[in-house]
Amino acid sequence: MSKPTCPACSLDDVLVHADHYECATCGHEWPKEAEAEVARVVKDANGTVLVEGDTVVLIKDLKLRGSSQVLKQGTKAKNIRLVEGDHEIDCKIDGSSMALKACFVKKAN
Repeated sequence: MSKPTCPACSLDDVLVHADHYECATCGHEWPKEAEAEVARVVKDANGTVLVEGDTVVLIKDLKLRGSSQVLKQGTKAKNIRLVEGDHEIDCKIDGSSMALKACFVKKAN
């Protein structure tokens, strides 16, 4: 892991201590917990938090890009994976891999 830059002066002359960082240039100190990445939260259309392995249901008909097929409302996608990007959900529907936006699904009961 590389040294972080100082959040106050943005220089990379940083001293590493056991529980915090200190900028050797300006003297600013900040805790190591501040560098921990915040876990991404993905919510469905109803605001329910989705996690890996959930089953979701489409809330509206979705046209497949580059095809004349339509995914019908009520179609289930089991064992979803959460990914970075505009389409937050990777799943398989009828054996085909799909990328879906979370705003078009709801968590299944």
